Amino acid sequence: MCGRFSLGLPHGEIQALHGYNVQVAEWIEQDQFVPRHNIAPRSQAPVLHNRETGEGNEIEPAADVLMHTMKWGLVPHWSKHEDKTLSTTNARSENLVEGGGMWASIKGKRRCAVLCQGYYEWLRKGKERFPHFTKHKDGRLMLLAGLYDRTVLEGESQPLWTFTIVTTAANKEFEWLHDRQPVILSSTEALKTWLDTSTQKWAPGLSELVEPYSDSSSPLVWRVFNYQVPKEVGKVGTESPTFIQPISERKDGIQAMFSKQQAAATSFPKKRKRSASPSQCDIKRDVKEEGLAATPPKPSVEKLNTWEDDSDIEYIDGPYTPKPEV
Repeated sequence: MCGRFSLGLPHGEIQALHGYNVQVAEWIEQDQFVPRHNIAPRSQAPVLHNRETGEGNEIEPAADVLMHTMKWGLVPHWSKHEDKTLSTTNARSENLVEGGGMWASIKGKRRCAVLCQGYYEWLRKGKERFPHFTKHKDGRLMLLAGLYDRTVLEGESQPLWTFTIVTTAANKEFEWLHDRQPVILSSTEALKTWLDTSTQKWAPGLSELVEPYSDSSSPLVWRVFNYQVPKEVGKVGTESPTFIQPISERKDGIQAMFSKQQAAATSFPKKRKRSASPSQCDIKRDVKEEGLAATPPKPSVEKLNTWEDDSDIEYIDGPYTPKPEV
């Protein structure tokens, strides 16, 4: 599944698409996107898709690639009401390949790529869940395969644009974290193939794109990695750039704890200089007068914040209450 991702970069850096040989012609509804490191379902986020011409079912793609801010959680074009009970934040790739289901009418003509710095997934250990962040090793934007649609809800005059993220079975390198993962478009060629809707049909090459990578020599395996991040990201509405930092590198993390221990270990009180060797009586008198202990004090080490009191953190493994993918 994919129930949370990060995109906290400035607009200009997002639109530049560093690392991909793609020119973005225009960003539609750019002002509707606020960069964030904790993007949840029903939030606004930018996607890439080819420009459309025509109306209704007579859609024809153009060569231009657009960036378009849309709402996460697909509302199909035939729907006149936004059904919040329908879980359309993710679409299973198996259902696209097999041909049936609610995606049949759009998978050939309305494919998109969702932009992010990386996505979050929660590792289950007993009753606890530990968030992990997956990103490209070289730091470039990650592009996730998606579908989008457009509808006009009852009582509204403006169209509602929405999207879903396509998921597939996790490859063997990532299945320890979760049994599903988003389809990652790791190259310019993969991106162009996914966005090309000129035939208005689902082509065999698309089925290959959504297959999970199983070969350890696959470029995706060495281009992508993940690590544990703070539990605070589990609460919808919280926001911090530290959410995408490894937990070991945080100021309140393990690395900081060891630094404080080392600093404290070198902070013992300095001994008084004396002109001659003191007698036992002198030592006792000095201790009494100065209020010093007979042995040097132990260094104080701050307790590592382990978030034991986490009653205000909402841990999730998908959008809000996890639901089956469609």
